[in-house]
Amino acid sequence: MRMDRITDAADPRLADFLGLRDGDRRFMRPPPAGARRTPVYAAEGRLIAERALAAGHVPVAFLVDERRAGDVPAGLPDGVPVLLAAESLVREVTGLGVVRELLGLFERPPARAPGDVLEGAHRVMVLEGVANPVNLGVLVRTAAALGIDATLLDPASSDPLYRRAVRGSMGAVLTHPIARTAALPEGLAPLRERGFRVLALTPARDAVPLEEAVPGPGERVALLLGAEGHGLSDAAIAAADARVVSPRAGGVDSLNVAAAAAVACHRLGRVS
Repeated sequence: MRMDRITDAADPRLADFLGLRDGDRRFMRPPPAGARRTPVYAAEGRLIAERALAAGHVPVAFLVDERRAGDVPAGLPDGVPVLLAAESLVREVTGLGVVRELLGLFERPPARAPGDVLEGAHRVMVLEGVANPVNLGVLVRTAAALGIDATLLDPASSDPLYRRAVRGSMGAVLTHPIARTAALPEGLAPLRERGFRVLALTPARDAVPLEEAVPGPGERVALLLGAEGHGLSDAAIAAADARVVSPRAGGVDSLNVAAAAAVACHRLGRVS
């Protein structure tokens, strides 16, 4: 594996790492005339980079803190640039406040269709308007850990391969089946076609306790979750088969979405 040391922030080999805090950084810098532009995502840290490689994602380039050269994952394909630089230079180039041992850029895998991720699934999480990428990453990590088979995202939810979503999920977004669906309630159609019972998680006083909504053997269930704060839209709630709530005590009116999802996924998921 060849490693090149970089000392100048203007080095053209750093172009793909510029401004990684920018939420619009979805692509590499413009390619040579006639070449295909390659969509990429950023994996921060060795652990997530290794999970991306294990998932079969194609590495494009690595930018590494020169003090942590030993953390570069083994077995990178020949020709993948590995650039070593001082931490201060990495901060300058990427704009990141916290710099981990390495940053890996990977080709984005093709987007999946709802039907693809619902094939064989019995427990599904559906997110509406979850625009905060950290929340989305935590929700996907929770779903994957607690027996949810797949996740559907509405158009207003964050990009699951945005840098902070990848980091927040500790790489779970790279392996958990995820697909975009249409805005709710129309986006529930792929679930309806496959016989899913749809449950809307809400703190409404007349919602049914989760314990009363436990799926029967072989039943297919989809759990709807909304954004922190305003929660699910009225249209999404109205389209659900039932409204469910996590039991609470102490006069607390609601849980944040990540905590509520953990309770619901543990109750409804398939953890062996």
